[in-house]
Amino acid sequence: MKRAAMMVAMLGAMVWLAQNGWAQDNSKPAAQSSGQTGQSAGQSGAAAAPAGKRPPQAKTQPEFDAYKAATGITDPVQQEKAAADFAAKFPDSELRAVLYKAAMHGYQQANNADKMMEMAQKVLTYDPDDPEALLGVAQVLAERTRDTDLDRDQRLGEAKKDGEKALQTVDTDLPTSGYPPEQLKAYKDFLRSDAYAILGALDFDQKNWPDAESNLRKSIDAFPQQVDPIAVFRLSVALDMQNKYPEALKYANQAVSMTKEGTAAGDAARKEKDRLTQLTGGNAAPPAK
Repeated sequence: MKRAAMMVAMLGAMVWLAQNGWAQDNSKPAAQSSGQTGQSAGQSGAAAAPAGKRPPQAKTQPEFDAYKAATGITDPVQQEKAAADFAAKFPDSELRAVLYKAAMHGYQQANNADKMMEMAQKVLTYDPDDPEALLGVAQVLAERTRDTDLDRDQRLGEAKKDGEKALQTVDTDLPTSGYPPEQLKAYKDFLRSDAYAILGALDFDQKNWPDAESNLRKSIDAFPQQVDPIAVFRLSVALDMQNKYPEALKYANQAVSMTKEGTAAGDAARKEKDRLTQLTGGNAAPPAK
C-alpha cells in the first residue's frame, strides 16, 4: 500500500487528541463540549479553513479507559478484536470509528488489502463521510478489481464514487481543532493526492487518457513533497497515448529516478522511457518553471 506512513502518523495525532480532549473536559458529555470547541476555534483567528468537526471524545471515564487500553495494541488482528469488543461494550461511543481506523491502517501496513477494506467499511458504518475510510475502500476496489469479475462495473463505480466523495469530505469531516495548521494542511493535501491518484488510475484502466492525465497531474501537484511514482508512470503513459511524447518522456525519466530496476514499477518505467527516447531522440520537455 502506498505512502501509508503519513496516514499512520496522522492517526496517532488523532488518538492523542481524543485522549487529551477527554482529559481536558471530563466533566461533560462530548455533545455538550462541541459548542465550546467551536467558540475557541473561532476566537483563535485561524478561520480561513473550513471548520470541520470536533475531535471524537469519550462520554465516561470507563469508556475512555477502555479506549486508551485499545490504542496500545499494534497487531492488526488484535486491533480489530479490541475495536469489536469496545464497540460491543460502548455501542454509542464516538471512538468506535477511531479504533477501527487503527485496525484499517494496521492491515494496510501489513499489505492485507481485503482486511483493510473490511475495516474501512466498518468505519463507514459509523461515519459514512470519513475521507480516509472512503479512500481505503476506493483504493482496494481500484487495485483489486479484474476484467473477469462479474461485478466489475459495480466495483469500479463504487471506487469512483468513494474517491469523489472523499475530495468533498476532506474539508468537512476531519477534526481541525487542536492540530497545527501546517500538519492539517499537509494531511488534507495527502488525502487529496490519494483521491486524485485513485481516480486517475480508474481513468487509466479505462483508457480515458485525457481524464487520466488531468487527475494524475492533480495528484502529483496536491502533495509534491511525497510524489507517488506509480502516478508519475501512469501520467507518462497517458501523455504518450495522446502523442505528447516530449512531456511523456520527462515523466518517464522521473518515474525511472523514483523506482528500482528489477521491480515491476521500475521495469515498466524503464521500458516506457526507452520507447519514448526512440520516438523523441531523447528530447524531453523542459521542467515546468
